[in-house]
Amino acid sequence: MKSNWTQRGFSFGIWTDPPGQRWENFKHDTDEIVMVIDGNVEFEIGGKIHHPRPGDELLIPAGVVHSVRNIGESTAHWLYGYQGG
Repeated sequence: MKSNWTQRGFSFGIWTDPPGQRWENFKHDTDEIVMVIDGNVEFEIGGKIHHPRPGDELLIPAGVVHSVRNIGESTAHWLYGYQGG
């Protein structure tokens, strides 16, 4: 996945969130892509709720307000990358 994202011009990182972790109302100056590895993570992008399964990729366009919430009972891991990063 890392080589795929970097070939597409995105950085690549892994994030870990404990149960109940919430990241609310962020926006960035560049596009971001995310992908859940495991856990039950909810993404709210521009007011629309997404519940991706592991392996589903989501695009968060530049300038769009978004939130990330671990709504599961276990630690969640997800990938993130910023365009041009």
